[in-house]
Amino acid sequence: MNSIPLDSNMLIPLLPMLILSLTTVVVMIAIAVKRSNMVAGTISVVGLNIALVCLIAQMFGVLPAQGLVSSLFVVDNFAQFNMLVVLVSSLACFTLAYGYIDSFHDNKEELYLLMLIATLGALFMVSSNHLASFFISLELLSVPMYGMLAYNFSRSTSLEAGMKYLVLSATASATMLMGMALIYAATGTLGFYQIGESVATNLMEHMSQPMLIIGAALMVFGIAFKLSAVPFHTWTPDVYQGAPAPVATFLGSVAKVAMLALALRFLVGSVTLAFPAIYTVIGVIAGLSMIIGNLLALRQNNVKRMLSYSSIAHLGYVLAVISSAKEHSLGISSMYMAMYALTTIGAFGVVTIMSSPYKNYGEADDIEHYRGIFWQRPILTAVLTVMLLSLAGVPLTAGFISKFFAVSATVASGSWWLTAFIIIGSAISLYYYLHLMVTLFKRPQDNQQHDAVGHWGIQAGGIMTLLVTALVLYLGIFPKWLATAIEFATFNAIH
Repeated sequence: MNSIPLDSNMLIPLLPMLILSLTTVVVMIAIAVKRSNMVAGTISVVGLNIALVCLIAQMFGVLPAQGLVSSLFVVDNFAQFNMLVVLVSSLACFTLAYGYIDSFHDNKEELYLLMLIATLGALFMVSSNHLASFFISLELLSVPMYGMLAYNFSRSTSLEAGMKYLVLSATASATMLMGMALIYAATGTLGFYQIGESVATNLMEHMSQPMLIIGAALMVFGIAFKLSAVPFHTWTPDVYQGAPAPVATFLGSVAKVAMLALALRFLVGSVTLAFPAIYTVIGVIAGLSMIIGNLLALRQNNVKRMLSYSSIAHLGYVLAVISSAKEHSLGISSMYMAMYALTTIGAFGVVTIMSSPYKNYGEADDIEHYRGIFWQRPILTAVLTVMLLSLAGVPLTAGFISKFFAVSATVASGSWWLTAFIIIGSAISLYYYLHLMVTLFKRPQDNQQHDAVGHWGIQAGGIMTLLVTALVLYLGIFPKWLATAIEFATFNAIH
């Protein structure tokens, strides 16, 4: 492997990561000096905002922006777009976490450290260009997730979620490591584009090598687990249900966006999609995820579990776009995940706002907990309604535009069966989304255990949720920005 000399100028594209690393150290020192939820949370949010401002300055050319960083990372349009989504999503999760953990008696501040480290891993994931950085950055995201999922240790379901994710995630990581070893044995390199060049040069020879095919298949299986795609999805509902609401938000937005971006760069850069067997496997996984995810969501009376199965279906839609292998499939996939992250933040934001003041009763995750909340919280009901309509793909929401582009991509590639699965899956999803929406307007229960605080709309989490709702509606009505995002979020010729 030819190494690229590293100098200070080459580190400038990684400025958001460096700022976030410094923020983590400062938060750690602040916790050591004095424990304060406000201080730790404020420093974390300030650091994320500084990283976000630097990233935006790089995207607009104010600061040096793009290039290779050694042979491990590459910062291009694709990386910058996904870094933007990761930072914005992480900021939203931090604002939700601040109010959620405020009623904890102790051990509040460590959650910010775990979330900062996981966000740092996500930023490195979207920039990874090498199998070594692939694995290290993925583990930098995954390992803090174990503690985040089990953070509310007073609830047995939270401990169960952390343990399940630990065991199964480790199994998926081992599967991918084996796949990386087989790919290296077949090609003699670990760089994505170097693997792609080796495969493209001797495509027919490599197609007859079972070692490379098996290695690529193991990588796809590990990626499918991290994305909770069928048939590697069984951990998802239990982990979502047991996770604290802000952590479930993080898992459904930041982690999924980063994993998909990393998967896209690997699949396209290494020319893995050129193998008919891998192409077929991804298409089958996409089809199964769309249908099975939506069918299983029909049976759920728990909002978190319903949204977890919904996430499986939405990942199926994205994988269908990836398997279309068209010119704009990278941009469409990234844009779709950005819009899905927004709606996930909005939906779980309502769950968090409804849950945070009532730890003794558990979280507000049962559908009956939302029965008739329109009569007490009409604006909060409107927020959740907009998020559900967007997830269902109803017009005038960002979710509709995302699905429109997804259908266009599969139609353009001639994948009519995937197009049919997207339409059928979306039709099935209308039932359980509408079921929850109708519940919001029913006669309220006499004894309502869960309710948002009276001034929720002027708290950080409430303001963020309202802003996300406005953005989902704006992008649905004026989709020009989404078309621009599709054009921007693609690979540059930086190898």
